[in-house]
Amino acid sequence: MNSTTPTTPTTPTDPVAEGDGEANTADRTTAGKGGAKTAGNTTEKAATDAAATEGTTTRLDKAGPESGADAEQDIDQERHDELDDDLDLDQDDDESHKESSGLGTAAAAVVSVGLGIVSLSGAWSGRVAAERETLIGQFKTSSGATASQQISEIYGDAWHATALVNGLFGLLALLVGVYVLVRPAFGAPSAHPQPGWIRAVAKGGIALGVLGVLIAVCMYFDLIVALPTAPATAG
Repeated sequence: MNSTTPTTPTTPTDPVAEGDGEANTADRTTAGKGGAKTAGNTTEKAATDAAATEGTTTRLDKAGPESGADAEQDIDQERHDELDDDLDLDQDDDESHKESSGLGTAAAAVVSVGLGIVSLSGAWSGRVAAERETLIGQFKTSSGATASQQISEIYGDAWHATALVNGLFGLLALLVGVYVLVRPAFGAPSAHPQPGWIRAVAKGGIALGVLGVLIAVCMYFDLIVALPTAPATAG
């Protein structure tokens, strides 16, 4: 008996055309190139992003100190401007203080002259003091006083009161004039010297004050004009 070997049934395959094989090959080639291009583009893009990030970081690192330096310069400039403003205010205050001091000394010099004139011509306060002493003298001599007592109490005391008041005005004129002359020697030195007319007026006030004091002293002690004396009664 002849034995027969069973055969395995085969599945029929579709016929492949020549054009389809070439197309499949081209697709695989294109897919390989596309993948390579995609990978290349991805790599280039990552490298570009890394370079941009590094450049930005570098710029920030460079700009950071520069920005800090600019901020410090701005702060220093503001402080410098504030100091300049303070110095300007201080200078203005100094100038106003010097101007007020100059006006004060000028006014004091004029006052010195006025006080000297009052000490020579007399003031209403001297007349009031004299009238007061006269009234007190009349009260004292109302109960039978001698002529010498009446002259001393009524006339002499009033005369002396007037001399005392005039002497006080002369002394004030002297002191104010001396103050005006010696004022520049005290306190902060001034860049501008004291005007000459202020010194001249102050010296005039001093001269009038000294003259008024001398006359008042002579009047008080009866050196210029002595008090009148009562005539001696006969027998």
